[in-house]
Amino acid sequence: QVQLVESGGGLVQPGGSLRLSCAVSGSFSIYAMGWYRQAPGKQRDLVATITLRNITNYADTVKGRFTISRDNAKNTVYLQMNSLRPEDTAVYYCYAGDLEPVDTDADRLLELWGQGTLVTVSS
Repeated sequence: QVQLVESGGGLVQPGGSLRLSCAVSGSFSIYAMGWYRQAPGKQRDLVATITLRNITNYADTVKGRFTISRDNAKNTVYLQMNSLRPEDTAVYYCYAGDLEPVDTDADRLLELWGQGTLVTVSS
């Protein structure tokens, strides 16, 4: 089974930093990877995405503070979060979209989601 393994969440003080990682198992070429978040009582919103050609897209609320990157050889996406604010508190979900098998008979996958990792920004 394909798995998305997330890590890096936790408790941090306002102004602090965290680095999230998400690795996708299996032999795939993944067109889009990214991060979404959901705060208590709110809908799930885009944080940042990055394509195979390193085209990035950020939510206005995180521009200049967060940086998304990926390692295609490892099928891993990262989110460096700096200058964290209490309003950044949420469950962060890893996303992978349009996964094409490479040198394998595995099925093509439309999208995959991680189980989420909690980020809490509080003093």
